[in-house]
Amino acid sequence: MNPLTQFKKIRILPLLIAPALVTLTAAPALATPNCGVVTDNLLYPGQPVDTAHAAHFPSGSLNLMCRSNLPDWLLHTRVRGDSDLYVTKHTFPVGAHTGWHTHPGPSLITVVAGELTVYESDSPNCTPTVYHTGESFTDVGCGDVHLVRNEGTVQAMDVAVQIVPAGAPRRIDADQPASCPVISCP
Repeated sequence: MNPLTQFKKIRILPLLIAPALVTLTAAPALATPNCGVVTDNLLYPGQPVDTAHAAHFPSGSLNLMCRSNLPDWLLHTRVRGDSDLYVTKHTFPVGAHTGWHTHPGPSLITVVAGELTVYESDSPNCTPTVYHTGESFTDVGCGDVHLVRNEGTVQAMDVAVQIVPAGAPRRIDADQPASCPVISCP
């Protein structure tokens, strides 16, 4: 066989096999972006929510211990490495949601208007929890995948305080969990 003919067959073979592999391979779920949620930077109003507009804490400065004079209250925090702190307000029109995501560090969230429904990917059957105005919840981050949605009848808002490793993105989009319902964008 002519070497040139053999070379052409070798080059064409992958082109014939590739469509078959794409057809037979299961496609992974795609990341789910934010749907209608508006995020405001409360530390630097009018500025983007990015590492240039976050509070910075050098390693060791978040090593805190406080024993209150009240019974059974103790705060103990130890953070190794530099950290960025964000304070954000999220506005959720009816039906708006955050998309599936995680954070590289913890968040403290308080609902300040309306009500928000939180879906956790590791919850049995992805059972949601509803938080009303004045209620707070925590998100440990570090791979905890969740989605927050306004399933109420009025606009909702929350305020979040987040601590993440310095320079890390505040939010990391995640794929649609197989165990959770598909939540579309209205």
